[in-house]
Amino acid sequence: MPETAVGGEHSGPDPAIRGAATLPADLLEAFTAYEQAILANDLDVLDASFAPGDGTMRGDAAGLLVGHDAISAFRGLRGGVPPRTIERIEYRDLGPDVALLVSVSRFVGGGTGLQTQVWERIDGTWLITAAHVSPRAQALDRSVWRTVGDPLWQGAWEGPLAGLSVAVKDLFAIKGYRIGAGNPAFLADARAETTTAAAVTDLLRAGASLRGIARTDEFAYSIAGDNVHYGIPPNGALPGALPGGSSSGPASAVATGQAEIGLATDTAGSVRVPASYQGLWGLRTTHGLVPRQGLLPLAQSFDTVGWLTRDGATLQRVVDWCLSYDGSESTENVFGESDDDLPWRFVVPTEVLESVEPETRAAFDAFLATLAASTDAAPVKQVSIGDLDEYFVPFRTVQGAEAWRNNGEWVTAHPGALGAAVADRFRAASEVTAEDEQAARLALPPLADRIDALVADAVMLMPTVPGPSPMRTAEGERVNAVRVATLRMTTPAAIAGLPSLSAPMLTVRSHLGDAPVGVCVTSRSGTDVALVRLARRLADAVAA
Repeated sequence: MPETAVGGEHSGPDPAIRGAATLPADLLEAFTAYEQAILANDLDVLDASFAPGDGTMRGDAAGLLVGHDAISAFRGLRGGVPPRTIERIEYRDLGPDVALLVSVSRFVGGGTGLQTQVWERIDGTWLITAAHVSPRAQALDRSVWRTVGDPLWQGAWEGPLAGLSVAVKDLFAIKGYRIGAGNPAFLADARAETTTAAAVTDLLRAGASLRGIARTDEFAYSIAGDNVHYGIPPNGALPGALPGGSSSGPASAVATGQAEIGLATDTAGSVRVPASYQGLWGLRTTHGLVPRQGLLPLAQSFDTVGWLTRDGATLQRVVDWCLSYDGSESTENVFGESDDDLPWRFVVPTEVLESVEPETRAAFDAFLATLAASTDAAPVKQVSIGDLDEYFVPFRTVQGAEAWRNNGEWVTAHPGALGAAVADRFRAASEVTAEDEQAARLALPPLADRIDALVADAVMLMPTVPGPSPMRTAEGERVNAVRVATLRMTTPAAIAGLPSLSAPMLTVRSHLGDAPVGVCVTSRSGTDVALVRLARRLADAVAA
């Protein structure tokens, strides 16, 4: 075999092949062509190397992709791999026209990886029907983390959150570090913070440790989780899907087991959306309950602090500390009614149900049926909240006006520094007139009153988002359409400033397999702790 037969132009000596005496020559030729296509990022050859159909599989540390189309979509976004050589191949004959190849790759830049592949001869051609890739070890996933440690900052050695680690969204002040806001030019301009935000300090005082500073969508002005500068964080529940934003980094860190708590923000759904996309528990707190000192603002009228966890029990530990009398400086006002249980009655917005995707509607209807049949059945009533655009349009106007006041000077001084989608949003924000803003602000109080009235003696219940997370390869128009549809659902709670929690209680079929969709519960202002208790009770009722 010639020197460059495996691994392309960067290959070195021939790999050691165990079982070479019986390895079919055309299989080795197919493997060699596949490896060369990887290095060249030849998508056509790579697609042709995998068997067509829904049974083909590819897995790596991020999860499992099933089906040729899902694998192809992932590969189209991934880009090429660093230069490497194949230094060893293990061959095993699994049966007629079925073979196992395990190869060891050595990267020119250092480190080794492992590729395990099942090849089958189909219609005379060797094709991959299953593959697993173990990449070389990395210090950190830069799409998830800006900086990370073990820990980065040690919290108190004792306390109710002892042993838990926290991923902090890159909008919060941490003494000695700069705020990056998801943009490298902004990070370069920033100065090191002299104090730590109270929302961070609270967790550290309770015994949690800071694992690291996690990525955010640029200036938190997105809900997709796609950062053009640092890459797209992985979706820990649905490989190949968007993670959800703008709290994409903390959500992915929690979903992939790199932290137990994500400290995040929610302006228009930035906690609830990634929680739904990645099968997490995510709480948007009552507006103004947790102070925002040390937090880079997007739109102060709606910005609020929130947390992401993998389970309801951990979220309960967080809110019991951070929102209780025993908590620290972070809680401006402690609402006593959080000590009382919320009414076990639910209202479901008709307009939201009419706007979700059919598969989500079916899953939610089944969820309600399960709840009704449970031993903890609760009254559920459909109600009208009005046209969802009545909420979305004035919200977007006020958010845009405030976002431009907060960041417009910097954006103007740094042309070309933003990704295209976020730049378009800031461009639209710059065009909001004082008259537009005033009219939108006048429209908000009656809308807030409408939602407040619905949750006065009940809890609002609905799907968190229209459907499963879009694929990472979704076109810009598709992502924007999902964004608008999602914001129409998430903005009513934001306008009213209410606590709103997404919990992973639905499963919906998607192009990438079974996907989580959250059930969102929203309650009266200040009942955050009680809301977590209610959501856990709800999850237990339908699980039983």
